[in-house]
Order: sequence, then structure tokens, then C-alpha cells
Amino acid sequence: VQLQASGGGLVQAGGSLRLSCAASGRTFAYPGTGWFRQAPGKEREFVAAIGWSGGSTYYADSVKGRFTISKDYAKDTAYLQMNSLKPEDTAVYYCAVSRRLPATLRHEYPYWGQGTQVTVSS
Repeated sequence: VQLQASGGGLVQAGGSLRLSCAASGRTFAYPGTGWFRQAPGKEREFVAAIGWSGGSTYYADSVKGRFTISKDYAKDTAYLQMNSLKPEDTAVYYCAVSRRLPATLRHEYPYWGQGTQVTVSS
């Protein structure tokens, strides 16, 4: 499985960005897609995850109500819509796929994209 994350950039606090994660390969074997982020000097942390049907979504408390995860199954692409961004959202964002649902732990995700930088200025 190969994952390509994109859509990061520089935005002012209160602004929005949409990240994309395009998947290819044996994606049918990995029904869960998740987003994680890693800020400088910090551990990589769970942000959001979505199940195969799209009906099950999971969010970290820090992003609930501001971020929305979705998936276009025809394009095999997942998205993370990020609204009301805060400086503390600044991090490299990674997408990953998992066989398990729900999957909120790093070790549950065997395949990862390369990461996309999100910087929120105050």
C-alpha cells in the first residue's frame, strides 16, 4: 500500500485547510484510514480515523468539532477538513491505513504516508 498526503500549508489562526491522502495498492485489505500529527519535540499523536463504510469516525478530543474526516471510496482518497485552526495544531500531519476498526494507536497502522506540514500562525 502506498499513501500520498498533501494539502498542508501556512494559514492564520481561525483559518481552514483540507488535507488529502491518496491510497494505492491493496487498499481493500486495510479498511481503516487515520490521521496523526507530530509537532516538533513531541510524540506522534492520533487525530482522526474513519472506517470502511465511512459511517464510523473517531476524533481526538483536541480536534472534535473542528476537524472532519471523510473518504471518497471511488477515488480511494481520504480527507481531513480542518476548521478553526489554532497555533497548537501546527505539526506534520500523516495519514495511515489499518486493518483494525477503530484504530487510534500508532502500532495499529502498518502503512504510512510521507507527511504534510501544517503551520498555523497566531
